[in-house]
Amino acid sequence: MAKKAKKQSGGTPATVALTEAGVPFTVHAYEHDPSHPSYGEEAAEAMGVSPERVFKTLVADVDGALVVAVVPVAGSLDLKALATAVGGKRAAMADPAAAERTTGYVRGGISPLGQRKKLRTVLDSSASGHATICVSAGRRGLEVELSPADLSKLTEAVSAPVGRT
Repeated sequence: MAKKAKKQSGGTPATVALTEAGVPFTVHAYEHDPSHPSYGEEAAEAMGVSPERVFKTLVADVDGALVVAVVPVAGSLDLKALATAVGGKRAAMADPAAAERTTGYVRGGISPLGQRKKLRTVLDSSASGHATICVSAGRRGLEVELSPADLSKLTEAVSAPVGRT
């Protein structure tokens, strides 16, 4: 498949991957405030979207392997549930430097899409209750809105209740 130009507006590996896959998506850009205490809550507020529809991308270490969890910014990640979802025993948050190095994104801008190394992905089952959700587009201040089904398909995610409120 021929590569499409990466010079699209706000082009990141995530938006390029979506474009190449022919998946409908909307880019939402906002001015990132470095002093805001939560990247995800900042995104929800800036876009005027319910925090239940804005999902954060977290990288965890499950039995020595990095795994991506995509959960609502309104809650937190249940590490035990994540380990169970991928058939593991123990999960802990990954070292931030390892997460950045492996995904190719900076903390606060890690996208489940277009990662340098494709990691196993678990999408919180609450996503299926929304027509569209927002996830990082690959940098702070940039989100993409797409259907949970398209996100699952592109990331080959499993759906499991890994978020908690």
